[in-house]
Amino acid sequence: MSEWSEVLIHVRRGDDFLVAHRTDHGYWHTIAGGVEPGETFHAAALRELWEETGLEAEELRPLGDFAYVREPWEGEPGLRVHVEAFLVVVEPGWEPELNHEHDDYRWLSRDDAAELLFWPEPAQLLRALS
Repeated sequence: MSEWSEVLIHVRRGDDFLVAHRTDHGYWHTIAGGVEPGETFHAAALRELWEETGLEAEELRPLGDFAYVREPWEGEPGLRVHVEAFLVVVEPGWEPELNHEHDDYRWLSRDDAAELLFWPEPAQLLRALS
């Protein structure tokens, strides 16, 4: 079985976290995306943040990793995906400039954001943050 690599980034502003609504499948998620060939997880996270929110971040805190298998309704069902997760803290008042992958966003408390997230692994990582 082949494996794909992705990054996931929780964006924190004060006590709130960013959740974004996906245009393709209509669920709430955090910022995430694939790692391109030859790219490090860290570099991919910085790129995805910029592409999906317009944020040019400098500091990322690693949160750990997890793996999952794609669902039958996703592209390449059954593919094993390895995800490295990060946290970025933004300045008060910062707002994302969403690209075509998202059509809405919300700033929510940690618990409310975790409740809204579609996938369990990002929600678990979020709940574990101090």
